[in-house]
Amino acid sequence: MSSAPQGLHDGKSAQHPRFHRQKQVLIGSILIAGLCSIIYELLISTTASYFLGDSVRQFSITIGVYMAAMGLGSWLSRWVNGNLLMAFIAVELVLGLIGGLCVPFMYLAYAYTDLVQPVMLLLILTVGTLTGLEVPLLTRLLEHQDILARNLSNVLSLDYLGALLATLAFPFLVLPWMGVFQSSLVFGLLNIGLGLLNLWYFAPQLDLSRKRLLGWSGAMVTSFLVVLLVFSQGLLSHWTNSLYSDRVVHREQTPYQTIVLTQYKDDIRLFLNGNLQFSSVDEYRYHEALVHIPLSQHEAPRRVLLLGAGDGMAARELLKYPEVQSITMVDLDPAVVRLARTDHRLAELNQGSLDDPRVTTVAQDAMVFLKESDKKFDIILADLPDPNNVSLARLYSREFYRLVDMHLAPGGSFTTQATSPYFATKAFWSVHASLAAAGFERVVPYHVQVPSFGEWGFVYASHSQRPLKPEEPSVQTRFLDNTTFAEALTFPRDLKPTSPVEVSSLDDPTIHDYYMDGWTYWH
Repeated sequence: MSSAPQGLHDGKSAQHPRFHRQKQVLIGSILIAGLCSIIYELLISTTASYFLGDSVRQFSITIGVYMAAMGLGSWLSRWVNGNLLMAFIAVELVLGLIGGLCVPFMYLAYAYTDLVQPVMLLLILTVGTLTGLEVPLLTRLLEHQDILARNLSNVLSLDYLGALLATLAFPFLVLPWMGVFQSSLVFGLLNIGLGLLNLWYFAPQLDLSRKRLLGWSGAMVTSFLVVLLVFSQGLLSHWTNSLYSDRVVHREQTPYQTIVLTQYKDDIRLFLNGNLQFSSVDEYRYHEALVHIPLSQHEAPRRVLLLGAGDGMAARELLKYPEVQSITMVDLDPAVVRLARTDHRLAELNQGSLDDPRVTTVAQDAMVFLKESDKKFDIILADLPDPNNVSLARLYSREFYRLVDMHLAPGGSFTTQATSPYFATKAFWSVHASLAAAGFERVVPYHVQVPSFGEWGFVYASHSQRPLKPEEPSVQTRFLDNTTFAEALTFPRDLKPTSPVEVSSLDDPTIHDYYMDGWTYWH
């Protein structure tokens, strides 16, 4: 026969000082529990974004499933009877275990299976359901301390406060200091510690046999997570290496992305969030096409703006021109620029370009920089990541290109990398359409073959009336000449869209859909 639900009274007066302390412990517990739960969800969605791309979709799925799972947990709480303290402590221990292992589970799923999305959904559902149990249990535990309305306001307000603290701490403290892998283990331990603290504090009110069971369970789970935390760097290196075909020589988590550098013999490769940025074997093809084609069309390019290009390769090519007096490079993540300066492999590849006195680096979002700056440039080059999420898609929008146009000096031009016209045909031609819609009078697409990327595209835009004419670069190049320049301007039939493409805008980022449709098909 089950006993009646147990609160904090145990036959004593709810006004006793000890019961006020017990209330404070439980109220403080919900603050920490709320913080941990939100951190788990942020970790899951961030890790899914790294592995699957499309961060807006991953965070939207997380929020929706999490809220629904919390509702499920609240509904299930009606069948929790008996010792509510024991139930609450058990929930915290299980939540700490699942939350602590959420990122390791996702790493395992990505490295060894094709089940990242199902694992993600299962983790969100589990964490959300357990979180949904917390508030009803605490409210019932406190029912003899105060009236229901006050209990609910206390519990919910601190739960929401914990969520606020989590969302503020995650991008500014948690991710930069620990990364996603260690963060999940640390907050799992915090959650389990919360359960063990309640187990110790309320020990006199708990059944001895169940208390021992929870105590031993908490100790075992804590030991397991501590061992994982101690060996986390080795495990992370092993799993990271399993994600890349070549040896990982540098891995770094920043507030913006995961930076990975790999090496196989003389092939150095840079990955941002798992997406290849360049291979040292053939990067010169890409950067020569990006830089020398637009510069060959300008009589005296003195001031150049680079958007992205934090690896220093584009700056290396620009510095070949003695007439270039200043290069302003705007890259969101200062860690990429720092790595390009300090890593001997990258510094050798970019020939120390970022330490040249003509180069000024700015750690800022490209769109924000254009909104705040009043400078004009003869040449603007965009070497930005592909539009694989909505945030990046805005950097390929009509409105962004209008901002670019406002910063061009008379006779100036703009050139952007525009993903692959073969793998993501509509995305490429959407860049072309969006530049035309932004008001540029001359918009010229071109493409080159980069073996590590495949067929890759660029779009040149200016207000000049003169056609884009193939010319021999005035500086030394390894790939680009009159012949390859002329070939770059010619598009075979299979690189052209078979149906009209739409302009991408801030309100309707169609390029993101085009990009995801194209690359998802090939992947």
